[in-house]
Amino acid sequence: MNASHSISTTIIFFTFTFLLFLPSSKQLSNHNTLVYKTCSTQTFNHQSYYQSLTSLFQLLITQSSQYNFFKTNQAIDDNTFLSGFFQCRNDINKEDCFTCVTSLLPHIISNTLCSDSTSARLQLEGCYVQYQTENFQETSTYESQNKNLFHKICGVPVVEYYVEFKELMDEAFTILENGIVNSDGFYATDYKKVKLMAQCEGDLRSCACSECVGDAVTVAREECGSSVSAEIYLDNCFIRYSYMQKSGNGDDENSDKGANMNNNTKKVVAIIVGGAATLFLGLLFVSLLNSKKDDYE
Repeated sequence: MNASHSISTTIIFFTFTFLLFLPSSKQLSNHNTLVYKTCSTQTFNHQSYYQSLTSLFQLLITQSSQYNFFKTNQAIDDNTFLSGFFQCRNDINKEDCFTCVTSLLPHIISNTLCSDSTSARLQLEGCYVQYQTENFQETSTYESQNKNLFHKICGVPVVEYYVEFKELMDEAFTILENGIVNSDGFYATDYKKVKLMAQCEGDLRSCACSECVGDAVTVAREECGSSVSAEIYLDNCFIRYSYMQKSGNGDDENSDKGANMNNNTKKVVAIIVGGAATLFLGLLFVSLLNSKKDDYE
C-alpha cells in the first residue's frame, strides 16, 4: 500500500468515525471556533515527518472520544520524535471534545492552518492541540515554558464605576487563584457579577498549575486591567473572565467576548452541519492529500 493510499484511507476512516459520534439533529456549539494559532517558521520537507504527523493525529483523535487530555509521541528517525497532545475544556462533554479535536485534523494534515510547520499550537474554543519535533536527548521544564504568553484577548474597557470594578476584580482574581489550588487543574465559578474560569495542562502538577494561573492573573491585570472581559493563554494554562454589566433597560447583560471582544480574532475552523456535508469534506480532503503527495516525491 503506497503512502498516498494509506493517508487517503486514514482520512476516510476519520470521516465515517466522525459521523458515528455526531447526531445529525444536534446543532454544534462554538467549541470549534478558532481562537488563535502559533506556527513555527521551520518547515519539514520529507515524507517521514508527514507520515509521523498523520499517525500522531490518528491516535489523538481516537483518544479524544474517551479523554479530555492525552499526550503521545511518534518517532521520526533515530534522533528525533514528534510529540503532541490535545486538551479539551473540562466543562464540555466527550462528544463535543471528540468533535472539537476532529475538526482540526483536515486543516493540520492538509496544512491549511500551519503550512508544513514542524511545530504548532492551535487553540479552539473547546480544545487545543499542540505538536512539536524534539530531540531524544532534549528535556523541557515548566520553568522555561510557563511564562510564554501565546495569546491574549482584552474586552472593551469599563465605562463607569471603574474603582468599584477594580475592587471587584481583585476579589474575583483572589477567588480564582485560591480555587485552582485545590482543584484537579480546572476551576470555574461565578463571583458576584464576574464569571471566571482557569484550566491547566492536564499533566501539570498542582503547585505548578497554581503558579501558572497566578502568572496569567498578573498578565490580565497588567494587559487588560480595565477590560470587562479577557482571555489569557500561557503555555501551560489559560484563564478567562467576563463581567456582567447592567444594560440600559436594567437587565443583566453578559459582557461575553462574543459581544464585546474583537471578533476579528475568531474564525470558524469547521462547521459540520450533517452527514452529507461531513462526507463531502472528507472526500475533498482526500483529493487535497493526493495532490499534496507530489510535494514529497
